[in-house]
Formats: sequence, C-alpha cells, structure tokens
Amino acid sequence: MVDAIHFPDVELYRGWGAPMRTESTLRGLELTQGAIPEGLEGALYKVGADRQYPSGRLDDIFIDGEGMIHMFRFKNGQVDYLSRWVHTKRYQLQQQARRALFGRYRNRYTNDPSVAGVHMGTGNTTAMFHAGRLYALKEDDLPHEMDCDTLATIGRSDLGGQVRAETFTAHPKVDPVTNELLAFAYQAKGDASRDIVYYLFDKDGKMREEVWFQMPYAACVHDFAITDEWIVFPFFPLITDLDVLKTGGPYYQWHPDQQVHVALVPRRGGSAKDIRWFKGPSASAGHMMNAFREGTKVHLDVCYYEGNCFPFFPTPQGVVTEAVPPLLKRLTFDLAGNSDGFEKRQLLDIPCEMPRTDDRYQGRPYRHGYVIAGRAPDGSSGTGHVDHVTGKFEMYRPGPGDSVQEGQFVPRSPDAPEGDGWLLVPVCRVHEMRTDLVILDAQNVAAGPVATLKLPVRVRATFHGSWVSEHALRTGQYEATATLGA
Repeated sequence: MVDAIHFPDVELYRGWGAPMRTESTLRGLELTQGAIPEGLEGALYKVGADRQYPSGRLDDIFIDGEGMIHMFRFKNGQVDYLSRWVHTKRYQLQQQARRALFGRYRNRYTNDPSVAGVHMGTGNTTAMFHAGRLYALKEDDLPHEMDCDTLATIGRSDLGGQVRAETFTAHPKVDPVTNELLAFAYQAKGDASRDIVYYLFDKDGKMREEVWFQMPYAACVHDFAITDEWIVFPFFPLITDLDVLKTGGPYYQWHPDQQVHVALVPRRGGSAKDIRWFKGPSASAGHMMNAFREGTKVHLDVCYYEGNCFPFFPTPQGVVTEAVPPLLKRLTFDLAGNSDGFEKRQLLDIPCEMPRTDDRYQGRPYRHGYVIAGRAPDGSSGTGHVDHVTGKFEMYRPGPGDSVQEGQFVPRSPDAPEGDGWLLVPVCRVHEMRTDLVILDAQNVAAGPVATLKLPVRVRATFHGSWVSEHALRTGQYEATATLGA
C-alpha cells in the first residue's frame, strides 16, 4: 500500500506550473498560421523539469523536478512532437516505489534512506548534441545519453570513460564551426568541493584538453563563456556549505560580503598556472550571452544581477533577499592591464534573461543577441532581439497573459550571414493551457511569426536546448561557417 498522490496547494504547482506528468507523441502538428520555411529540416531538442511525484515539501523550487526531454522534428514540410521522461536512476527508483524518494533540492541528506548513495541528477536542464550523440544534462550529475529519434534513455555516460569528475555542466558550448565540445564540471569531486575542471573534446568526441584548478569558494557555476583563446569562468557567491547540507539546509547560500571572481583559462595548451584572475563587487548571474576577444581585452556579455539571482537561496543568517532585475551588461577584462578588476557597461535598459546568439558566433565577435524580456505583472513576456552594432532593440510579444520560453536560432543555411535565419520559440498559451511553437524571422522578430504550429498539450517548462540540422543528424557533424567580424 502506498499513499495517495497529492501535490501541495502552493503557487509552484498552480496554473501553468501544475505538473504534466505525461509523455506525448504527436505526428504532425497543426499549422495554424503562415508556412514552414523551405529548407528548415532537423530537430529542436529542449529539456525541462516536471514533477514525477509530490515530495510533500513546501520549499520545492521551480528548477527541481525530473527531466523531460522534448523534440520538435522538422522534416518533409511537417513537424512532429515527442516528449519523454529522462530515465535517470532517481526516476527509475521513484517509478518503482510510486512515490517521491528525494528531498530538498540537491541535498542528499534529506533523501529517503532507501536511496542513500544514489545520484540525485535529473537530466532536466539542457539537451546537447555532439559527435552524433544526444544527451540530457543536469550540472550535479554526468550526462544521460538519449536516442536521437525515439528519445529513449540509453544510459548515464562518462563520455567513454574520459570524464573523471562526478559532475558535468548543463551549459556546454558545442562549436558548430569546429565541431568541438567545450565543457566543465564544478564541485567536481563532490558536494562543497572547490574543484573545477575545463574540458575540450574534438569533433569525434576525444578529449583534447583537461585543466583542473580550485575555485575561490564552493560556488554555483551554472554557465561559462568561450572565446577563440580563452575560457571565461565567473564565480558568484552562491556558496555550498557541507555542514549546512548535513543539517537539511539549502544547497546554496547567498554571501553578499564575498566578491565575484573570474578566471580566464587558456582554451588550448594551458594549465592552472596560466589562468588569469579578476575580481569585483558582489553580484550574480545565471546565463552568459557570449564572450569574445578584442586584442588584449576579453568581453563577456551576461545577464547580470547586482545582487542574488536566486532569492530562494537565503543568506547564512536565513535572510531572504529581494529579487533584483537582470540587466544585460558587458564585463571587460584587460589582459595587458595592471589591475585585477574589470569594467562593466550596460547594454540594455530592459530586464532580460535566457540570452542566446547565432551559435556559429559563440566565442567570436558578434552582432545579434536574443533574450526573454518584458515580463509583465500578468506573467507575460516576449522574445527580444538586440543589435549590438546599432543598439536597436525590438520584441515579439505573443499576447496578454502569454509568455515565451527560450528561443533557438537556426541559420537559413550553413554559410548564411550572422543572424540570417529563424528563431524557434515555444509560446505558453496560458489561458488555453497549451503551447504553440512559433517561427520568427530572427532579424525582424517584431513582425510576428512567419509560421505558428499548434500543440494541443502543454509544454510545462523547458530551460535550454539545441538545434541539430538534418545534415548533423545524418553525419554526426555540423557544417556551419562563420565570418569573423561580420
């Protein structure tokens, strides 16, 4: 006999946040407006969190929950949609027990005794495709390989025995021009460890760079950025304390008295002794738009919070800090200068998050960026496009009460100019409790969709994802090109 399933009546599980708890298969989405652009063929993979069973905790947070991977498969003028659970060990054990077995977010000391020693990873954050393989990622665990066509879980992977860390980033950078995978692991030797490692894998999946070093504190390192010569690791004072975990406390605590530290690691041929360090006043960030090198200067464009980006992680004194708006800022690090500080310049005056670019220009001088912006009191939001050359900012808004999830850029062709292509954006039709997938012209988002595909089901939440062209699905390699300085 097991207890009846009942989710607590809290804001997290109401309305759009209500758990879906189901997998979907839709062969051919309804086209309700416009036309699917000719030549748009491949797969959009996205990953998000859903709730398999209620934990019974009132301190659940939206970034927790079992992984659900989604695929929008563009082929022969139609789009199929599939969603499947990521069958982690955690998911499998809860499925057998028919109840939640894991407690507070990432705190193993709050788990049911029956799952002591089991990895808590959910595979709920990002979909990564590299060297012909698809993975679902969560930064407190190793990747889970997924079948590219059926989304069936193949299993937990250490990338052929090459990854020695206990974790793997949920924000890798797959360079579609070189077909390299750049990645890292933080708290790489276990909870609250200060160990971090940088990896570079070649187009065939063979590790070519591995640099281990120490963080200034056991930080949250959700994202990083790359340039042609440097890898940029920002460390923000959301810090893990093992003693706090052992008493059932939060995985991170906000330390406003600690500085931001930034490490620039050589992209190739470096070691810990070659790292350049910079620091600045306390702040935080979750997501980087891009980074690039200009002579001896490295620029990092990031949605920057002058405070705590995760207010649900309190201070060590238990103080819940007020939410602060994320603003797109450029941090500049001068490798030829005599200072270990950095400059900040605001690029947008509207709060924004989930920044993306034309992936071919990650780590390269670039012009076009895309964000979720304009969040209103009714929860609505839109997809914004910023032109870093002209400073122009424009938005697509889906309608009152509706909101957008992170968009994905798709080039019109492998050699198209930067920003010439499409944005694929899931839209939450909140009042109808279902989802649309809209296709926007990436350089004219304000004009609205060039096509709208209707889902009769709700895509509850997706965090991040990737586009895999038909050519890459067939060969395992991208064929993209980029022109520096375009």
